[in-house]
Amino acid sequence: MDYELIVIGAGPGGCSAALYGAREGLTTLLVEPAAPGGQMSVTAWVENYPGVPGASGQDLANAMLAGAKAAGATFLQAQVTGLHLTGSPKIVETTRGAYTAGAVVLAMGAAPRKLALPEAERFLGRGLSYCATCDGMFFRNKDVAVLGGGNGAAASARSLARLCRQVHVIFRKEHMSAEAREQEALAACPNVILHPGTLLAGLSGGEQLEALALEDRATGRWQELPCQGLFAAIGRIPETVLLQGQLDAYGYLQAGCDCRTPLPGVFAAGDTRSKQLRQLVTAAADGATAAHLAARYLGDSASPET
Repeated sequence: MDYELIVIGAGPGGCSAALYGAREGLTTLLVEPAAPGGQMSVTAWVENYPGVPGASGQDLANAMLAGAKAAGATFLQAQVTGLHLTGSPKIVETTRGAYTAGAVVLAMGAAPRKLALPEAERFLGRGLSYCATCDGMFFRNKDVAVLGGGNGAAASARSLARLCRQVHVIFRKEHMSAEAREQEALAACPNVILHPGTLLAGLSGGEQLEALALEDRATGRWQELPCQGLFAAIGRIPETVLLQGQLDAYGYLQAGCDCRTPLPGVFAAGDTRSKQLRQLVTAAADGATAAHLAARYLGDSASPET
């Protein structure tokens, strides 16, 4: 085998898995097609990672990768093009060759579904965010909006309602698709205003977001909604296209808190797997768990899954 452990994805879950794998004494390869960090790398400022008072997402990503490399992990910048995970050894095909390993940690992450508006890129980090938990603190006592009608949007709106002066929830259907208990909790927030049957038609402002253009689906009437922040909660897209047959109904890997997938010797960490909370700290914890159990799997050939 080329390596004992291959980790795919250098976000917080992948870097943590590579760090702990190397510290377990495993020869470890960390594969990432782009810059390290995943979604963290495009987060302007991180204030909710324990022990870090505040840092840019890219700086924190670089520090995580440096820690994994210092522990002994090898970093390979390459795109994974194929996975053969049912046999032994596991085979990971990349744009820089094929590599084999006894165990694999899948930590490719998931990306927020992006706004299909021409102004979206301009206002990203300047009022537009895809994570209320990450960035809500920057909008304390301001007027903000949440786009989306599902559970994620409802949870984001409730979180923001504790910080912001007003929270507008914009969704295209006449009723939110969030679970009844989520909607009941949202209705109990006096500073939350619902905008059913409404489309987001545009963003406007100078250096920062200042207003949203809204369109009533039934009448076609437009209105301008002044606000300083927009949190888009319109779904996430897991990076799991190479893993068909191992996914849940939403495209995430089936793996519990122990990070084990149904495939022996294959583990999932971070946003790649089904989970309740998708944050840097939970991804890093997944990575440590996955690497520890991968080491146990590799060290117990008689009964690898005990």
